[in-house]
Amino acid sequence: MGGISIWQLLIIAVIVILLFGTKKLRGIGGDLGGAIKGFKKAMNDDESDKKDADFEPKSLEQQTKQAASETKKDKEQA
Repeated sequence: MGGISIWQLLIIAVIVILLFGTKKLRGIGGDLGGAIKGFKKAMNDDESDKKDADFEPKSLEQQTKQAASETKKDKEQA
């Protein structure tokens, strides 16, 4: 009592098909599927693009040169 039987679902499906037509329903389904696919792709691209700021491996020489130039700039500003 209160549940929807298979016959009621079939009647609703027939009414929807008669109202919209199969071509329009097929187009809506394709558009919805494309939107979901695009959303999933965007989510995956967003996760793969996440990188730490300034995360470039540097050699020891590059690190010492950068530290020396930063200390030189600090002394000039003071």
